[in-house]
Amino acid sequence: MLKTLLRPHIFNLTPYSTARDEYSGEARVFLDANENPYGDGLNRYPDPRSDELRSIIAKIRGVEKSQVFVGNGSDEAIDLIIRAVASPGEAIAITPPTYGMYGVAARTNGVGVFSAPLKKDFSLDFELIKIAADNGAKALFLCSPNNPTGNQLPLADIQRALDLFPGLVVVDEAYIDFASGPSAVGLLKSRDRLVVLQTMSKAWGLAGARVGMALASRELIGVLNRIKLPYNVNQLSQSAAIKRLLDIESFKNQVRSIIEERERLRSELTDKIAGILEVFPSEANFLLVRCERPCELFKGLQSSGIIVRDRSKEPLCDGCLRITVGTPRENDELIEVIRRWA
Repeated sequence: MLKTLLRPHIFNLTPYSTARDEYSGEARVFLDANENPYGDGLNRYPDPRSDELRSIIAKIRGVEKSQVFVGNGSDEAIDLIIRAVASPGEAIAITPPTYGMYGVAARTNGVGVFSAPLKKDFSLDFELIKIAADNGAKALFLCSPNNPTGNQLPLADIQRALDLFPGLVVVDEAYIDFASGPSAVGLLKSRDRLVVLQTMSKAWGLAGARVGMALASRELIGVLNRIKLPYNVNQLSQSAAIKRLLDIESFKNQVRSIIEERERLRSELTDKIAGILEVFPSEANFLLVRCERPCELFKGLQSSGIIVRDRSKEPLCDGCLRITVGTPRENDELIEVIRRWA
């Protein structure tokens, strides 16, 4: 099945073989990769397979290690997936408003973008998804919880999309750890055309390390590993990710605090603040806020040293700012400024 979805030369590609790929077992002296022999560990190339990191991720997410790809942020996985399935002149499908990198990565690779916009309630429009499939789109990218709207797609909707769309269905779960609903990872056992993207940039607090992951069938992960750059995740990032993943209690406490602050912030912003028209429910670590004068409020916040994102030009987001949940002190300051400017 996978072979029919991939570009022929990708399926048959022989990957670059690193020096570290060409031996097994224990080693004490490394004279194979032309490295400087002096240093504190960073003089050596990182593990090209990210084996330890993949093992930990697999255990936490309940999949096999062979089902885990680790990349330079989930953006690398997005780019590789598009290159694997779509030739220049072909297309992928997206559901705007959504994360902008799907379209950017496609166009960078000479791949077209078929738009199947969400409905007014931010749910999937299955008629448009069917049209995208009928027009030959090679992959469908769904963001859940969605950026910038904050809503999580029901698993039943993801399954229906898989039934309607014959290509790869990629579910981007960058914000899944803030969501109340289940992850789509559980569907991987029965859906070999499903890819689930996750990241350590959000809930895990490692945006600066650039570590993302794709969870999928063993066969598809094997393809991504064949076409990735040889040492795509550096040693500092691998070490930081491993350390963070092993500190699970700190992670849980931070996520709990962010969710509590998200709900407090939503309550405060909906409490009769002039100029705030609507605060949408969120399953992420941000709120989409519709304002009477978004440009004025955006500039007012900026003049007070507070930076948010103006999403008012995105489909269905007219007049909306996207506000990330900060620390309690940061959120207090935000509310104070909004009450003054809104």
